[in-house]
Amino acid sequence: MLEIRHLRSLLAIAETGKLAHAAERVHLTQSALSHQIRALEEHYGITLFQRTAHGLRFTPAGERLLELGRSVTAQVGTAERDLARLKSDQSGELRIVLECHTCFDWLMPVMNAFRQAWPEVEVDLVAGFHSEPWQLIKEGKADIVIGGLPEGITGLAHAPLFEFEIMAVLPPDHALRSRKYLKPADFAQQTIITYPVPEARIDLIQRVLAPAGIVVERRTAELTIAIMQLVASRRGLAALPSWGIGSYLEHEYVIAKPIGTKGLWSELHATGKPDLLSRPYAVDLVNIIRETCAAHLAGIRLLP
Repeated sequence: MLEIRHLRSLLAIAETGKLAHAAERVHLTQSALSHQIRALEEHYGITLFQRTAHGLRFTPAGERLLELGRSVTAQVGTAERDLARLKSDQSGELRIVLECHTCFDWLMPVMNAFRQAWPEVEVDLVAGFHSEPWQLIKEGKADIVIGGLPEGITGLAHAPLFEFEIMAVLPPDHALRSRKYLKPADFAQQTIITYPVPEARIDLIQRVLAPAGIVVERRTAELTIAIMQLVASRRGLAALPSWGIGSYLEHEYVIAKPIGTKGLWSELHATGKPDLLSRPYAVDLVNIIRETCAAHLAGIRLLP
């Protein structure tokens, strides 16, 4: 009765804390996931988790299956990599460009896991800031860009990673500090501090401010810490991924607010030439990014 799909479902529930998000991750409806878990519980005559005021809490039986799931899925992943190596020569090189500067916050554990899984593949980060990183693939200077989807560039494929919420970042004593969320009009007369990228690639400007006819003064900085220092010193507001501002919020250097009633969400994809993205080690890099970030980044949702 117990199958790998059951273990993966339980792991998804444990990592997301919500059945709806877990169902999305394992490509099921919430009803189908609930039925799958209920059938497992009825078969063994046990309860795997309970709903509490603080979220889902796994029972000792559920914790035992989670332990099994982590072990089994890791071994399956290792076996699949070994099969890929046996099938053909999988040595190579991956030159990675990051469009999203805050990606550095989660890239290190991903790279460590990838190097352990594929020691024969050389991984390198393309240094420097690039306003059009996808062009580097066309020029043969990079293999994969991690960022949003490029517009107007043909001949490239993409692998979906996850979506994340962009939060408005304010100094703690800002006049808007009591708002539950910020509206487009709240940004009027404000200086917006961004990375030095074209406005066409700034979600706050293109998806929130421009449609509302709001034009703001813009200031740029290449480093996240520099943006945070400018915000904390009341030089302006910023809009950054939720995962990149956690430590600054904990130390109360800044505060964060959702943008709009439903929040402002954006997506990350891995983009490259189709033949490169289809290679087993590139496919595995995408999987490692998804699995590592799902386990360690709060508030993200894996893309199907």
